[in-house]
Amino acid sequence: MPAKPRPPMPKLPPFALLNERPPRKAKFHHLFIFFLVFATPLFLIHVQLLSLPYFWDELGQFVPTALDLLRSGALVAHSAIPNVHPPAVAAYLALCYKIFGFSAPVTRLAMLTLAACGLLLTFLLAIELSQGAKGAPAFLPPVFLLVSPLFFTQSMMAQLDMPAMVFTLLALLLYVKREYAWAAAACVVLVLVKETGLVTPCVFSCFMAQRKDWRRAGWFAAPAVALLVWVTILHAKTGYWLGDPAFARYNVNYALQPVRMMVGLLRRAFYLFFAEMRLVGTLVLIATVALSKTFHTRAWAVVAAVGGLNIILVSVLGGAELERYLLPVLPLFYIAVSVGSTAVRKPIAVGATLAMIVGLVFFIGWNPPYPFPFENNYAMVDFLHLQQAATSYVDRDLRGRKIATAWPYTSALRNPDLGFVEHRMKVVETRDLRYSSVRAVPAEQYDTLITYTREWVPSPSVMDNQFVRWFLQRFYQWEPDITPLQCDELGFRETISWSMRGQTVGIYLRKP
Repeated sequence: MPAKPRPPMPKLPPFALLNERPPRKAKFHHLFIFFLVFATPLFLIHVQLLSLPYFWDELGQFVPTALDLLRSGALVAHSAIPNVHPPAVAAYLALCYKIFGFSAPVTRLAMLTLAACGLLLTFLLAIELSQGAKGAPAFLPPVFLLVSPLFFTQSMMAQLDMPAMVFTLLALLLYVKREYAWAAAACVVLVLVKETGLVTPCVFSCFMAQRKDWRRAGWFAAPAVALLVWVTILHAKTGYWLGDPAFARYNVNYALQPVRMMVGLLRRAFYLFFAEMRLVGTLVLIATVALSKTFHTRAWAVVAAVGGLNIILVSVLGGAELERYLLPVLPLFYIAVSVGSTAVRKPIAVGATLAMIVGLVFFIGWNPPYPFPFENNYAMVDFLHLQQAATSYVDRDLRGRKIATAWPYTSALRNPDLGFVEHRMKVVETRDLRYSSVRAVPAEQYDTLITYTREWVPSPSVMDNQFVRWFLQRFYQWEPDITPLQCDELGFRETISWSMRGQTVGIYLRKP
């Protein structure tokens, strides 16, 4: 009998057959062992920093928000300026404070626990994305992350971007493993951690729609609904959809200027692909793309879309242009580099890996010759030690004085809960520490001025270039901070100052 003709293969969308393997189930005790493997070194390198007081946005925004939720059940902060950031991290911290009590070590340990979960998820996602690769590249991305300067500082800080990284990784892992309902649930938590996380479920939904899987594509609308509920609550409490008009102006209107958007995108690209020896990894990626089809899978297409759209979004929105906004993308870069290194010659892969690790460790303690946020590396610790020294002096010797300084140091002096002072100080908040801002404060409102290094401007540096200064003045309204000579012109004399690795805190008293 003639053989029956085979039915034609159905047409499938791109990547449909790629990475379609049965999902593997990991046993809980195996996961716990690997969690300890990654958590142990993370906790050890931070053990001497657990008592550090709070830094910048922790001090002025996120810790007060958590305390408001703990003490009054308020989802919308009243001890800090309310804004669009959702309440999930504040809720997590409030729960930790409820169980263990409020203190800086509890805060640091709570965040480090989340960061350790991020290392584990990086490892697990790397396993899924390295199928067919030679060797064991999944162990490298957690190592790269562990020694990264940005992760070193952000892993212990009460801010949103490291938790957003954790839930981005979780959502990607579940999606790649085809646990779509759980991936949608992870995305709901993600957008309640940080609103920009909405990019991730949008990508997932588009890929599901590409496959004409409309039911599962619809699941990823749930995060948008959750975010809408939060924004509605915020609007009902404050009268503003973003919580505060000044926040909206700075993070939306100000950021949407074309030149600043382009600079923001270039800055993101420089940090992610060039800075801190990541240029070596970028070259490995370029070689991999040119020589192999390692990244030609559906899973990698999803990862690339999530990473790329996150970079674009945080370049377009957010007036501060902080590198920490890239934390959800950083592990994806390290996974790609690790997988890509299996496609190049072994001596090249080994050399590139060692160069990146040594470079990342070096940059934890070395400050670059251009302005950068102190929270990007160990400069944050120097900053806090200087502020501790100054507030200790103020609390002891200047009690009762009327003090002028800039946010967020004002919060440190006003609120004994935050661990800097034992007594509430009388504080006047200046817009910043530029000469024009300090001079604008009426003289009768203060008799003491505290200045501190707010941005890294070493000498020599790129800031010595006249074009760079003109550009920053033209598009960013940049102006150098007040100098001791200008303080003298305003009638103040320096009483005491502290300096450490290029940063200074100075206390000035009004001349009699």
